[in-house]
Amino acid sequence: MTAIDQYAVFGSPIKHSKSPRIHKLFAEQTQQTLIYASQEVNAEQFANAVSCFFSAGGKGLNCTLPLKELAWAYADIRTERAELSKAVNTLALQSDGRILGDNTDGLGLLTDLKINHEVNLKNKNILILGAGGASRGIILPILEQSVISIVIANRTIDKAVTLANEFAHKGMIKGCGYNDLDDQRFDLIINATSTSLSDEIPPLPENILSKNGICYDLAYSNKPTSFVNWGKKNKALKSLDGLGMLVEQAAEAFFIWRGIRPITSSIIELLNSERF
Repeated sequence: MTAIDQYAVFGSPIKHSKSPRIHKLFAEQTQQTLIYASQEVNAEQFANAVSCFFSAGGKGLNCTLPLKELAWAYADIRTERAELSKAVNTLALQSDGRILGDNTDGLGLLTDLKINHEVNLKNKNILILGAGGASRGIILPILEQSVISIVIANRTIDKAVTLANEFAHKGMIKGCGYNDLDDQRFDLIINATSTSLSDEIPPLPENILSKNGICYDLAYSNKPTSFVNWGKKNKALKSLDGLGMLVEQAAEAFFIWRGIRPITSSIIELLNSERF
């Protein structure tokens, strides 16, 4: 009897994850036979948990907070986009036994913004909140959209400045603290922190969102996140959460693993119908 291919998502917290449901829907749509599970894994457990997963016959992993930078370090080989971001959300077992690391977050975000929500980033000023692994995966794809600038704001200023410097050769980008945002205006604010998981928001000054500005929370929930509510309160043209990005980046990971790209629109529609 042939063993069923095993996939999983690792993270902490992970109970809220819709990834198992999404990949089950992908498998049904594309007539692929596989099992996709979720596992609570913290940073200290990560290396051992990944080794055990692949040693037991696992084929591929997704890695979410707080594991993306650790996954980058774990990979034997990396795609160019993963190498530049120094963060990995997708690990894939290769035919020679090596582990490929890739980052599909940026592509997932851009697809959701541009295709699903018709948001054009050209000539826009962008603010990214947070300087962790979630931010790393989206910076380069955004810079490649002919934006005017990106500002990364973080509680630890040095971390934001260091991250910005890593991408400075790719476009106009700088790092700062939240207190340095006074008197600035942004066309798109992306929350890449984990604050929404605890129903909080980063300490943002008032009037920071441009007229017809857009808010996007990389986190998602069955109810509007705290940052989505902040966007609505501050009269954002659109205030979105990361469910669409989750489905789009998952579709790219599925393609890496299985060689077939699912159709995402119907799945996003289904998941949206089940919440709020």
